[in-house]
Amino acid sequence: MKQKLLIICAAVFLLASCSNEKTEGETTSKDSSGATTEKMDDNSKKEQAWIPIDSAAAMQAMMAAGALTEEHKMLAKSNGTWTAEMTYWEGIDKPSNKMTGTQVTKSILDGHFQQSTFSGDFMGMPFNGISTVGYDNTTKEFVSTWMENMNSSIMVMKGTMDASTKTINLTGKQKNPVNGLECTMRQTYKMVDDNTELMEMYGPDPKTGKEFKMIEIKYTRKK
Repeated sequence: MKQKLLIICAAVFLLASCSNEKTEGETTSKDSSGATTEKMDDNSKKEQAWIPIDSAAAMQAMMAAGALTEEHKMLAKSNGTWTAEMTYWEGIDKPSNKMTGTQVTKSILDGHFQQSTFSGDFMGMPFNGISTVGYDNTTKEFVSTWMENMNSSIMVMKGTMDASTKTINLTGKQKNPVNGLECTMRQTYKMVDDNTELMEMYGPDPKTGKEFKMIEIKYTRKK
């Protein structure tokens, strides 16, 4: 699997309208001028008491955390060069658009992570991105990042896999630069077969804020 928040995501996301989500423990209040401010509850500031760690337990935990598992081996199957055929929408009622690109994926850091480099063209401009994906043995989650030449933000997404459908389901949050609201993004990634993979990205509709499918990318392995 390759983290593929690819292409146009930045351009579409710039227009998105999101719900105003607050992190757990936040409350709102008004200052003397009447402006709304946010503060954290006292309980959210408290840290959990430290649990002492002995050297034997630390070594065992570190070995488990750094082990290469079946999840890592599965991700490594995506190594290679892929042709990307993308369909994207700028809104729920907007017509679809098409574009293509190429992505090269390789294992890094002794097989613990996969790194993908994407190159393509968006509206006559070069579009490039780099993603990483791995499996965290400690949290039992897949974790991915995405960065590109059209955005200064780094998208981080986490999730689990539905083994019955071979689909990884990821979610993440990113602040909208237009309205300043934090938006929830959702991605599904399906390994159809050894030479075909399918990604779908969901986010808020620019007009209504309702979730809709923004991007669909079909990846075909180059022979």
